[in-house]
Amino acid sequence: MRALTDKARRSPKRVVFAEGTNFKVLKAAQTVLHEGIAQPILLGNTEYIEKLIQENDMDLGNVPVINWRGAEERIRREEYAKVLFQKRSRKGLTYSEALDKMTDRNYFGAMMVEMGEADAFISGSTSKYADTIRPAIQTVGIKPAINHIAGMYLMMTNKGPIFFSDTTVNPRPEAQTLVDTTLLTAEAVRKFNIEPVIALVSYSNFGSIREGSPVRVQEAVKILHRDYPNLIVDGDIQMNFALNNELRTKMFPFSKLGNRKVNTIIFPNLSSGNIAYKMMQELAGAEVIGPILLGMNKSIHIVPLESSVRELVNLVTIAVVDAQGQ
Repeated sequence: MRALTDKARRSPKRVVFAEGTNFKVLKAAQTVLHEGIAQPILLGNTEYIEKLIQENDMDLGNVPVINWRGAEERIRREEYAKVLFQKRSRKGLTYSEALDKMTDRNYFGAMMVEMGEADAFISGSTSKYADTIRPAIQTVGIKPAINHIAGMYLMMTNKGPIFFSDTTVNPRPEAQTLVDTTLLTAEAVRKFNIEPVIALVSYSNFGSIREGSPVRVQEAVKILHRDYPNLIVDGDIQMNFALNNELRTKMFPFSKLGNRKVNTIIFPNLSSGNIAYKMMQELAGAEVIGPILLGMNKSIHIVPLESSVRELVNLVTIAVVDAQGQ
């Protein structure tokens, strides 16, 4: 995170905070402003935000506050609605419906990024994940090369960092979806200056079970080995063998993982990934950074409900670095 923070400071970007009336969000905005990580833009009622700032003796300088529902933003809402209508008209969206969506902070904030009036967007502290990701997909869109998104968590453990994916998006991925998730995750891990060593986990080891989710994992690994031979990836493999080098080398010496330390885990479905990262957080005391949304056209990131100030700051830092890459 120090390396990422230093990188963010070299070229801080404009970050829209959708939930500008939330105290923790304001504290995070103050932190990234003072540390030179980002240039915050707050969405919310101007008078209420100013009152919160004064009551809590915060210093946000001349940070812009945009009351996206106010009369003063009518022209911008109309401009955004026209663009969204052009994007979604052949998917059943009318202009009237597009205009109505611009009264939603998540649509408005994401459109600011799409229109180049901001570089990154942060939301999710007070809203459901699905209610935040849907506007992002409809406004900014997904990278056409893969046409797929996934959610990744960085787990800071006492054995070093480990990346979990997909933990937020795809409930029951098919083999090709697992391939796409692996490629997106590998690309993201490299941005942390870490070479990915990837295990696709399951309740099976290298074909010992040939039904259910292990079959999809086995097919995904076959595709990865065929099309991406330089990628260090293998599976299907149970979690204990994935994380224990000595045990894995003894039992499965043929594995492409060799004696390397696995630093990236791809889960066979959303349930296992989501459960695993939350168990690590609560039982193992791992610091969790994310979810880091992969595959979007621009820097859009969604924090978990009731995130701490530190979690928000960490994700803003990642959002800035992501925007630099974009």
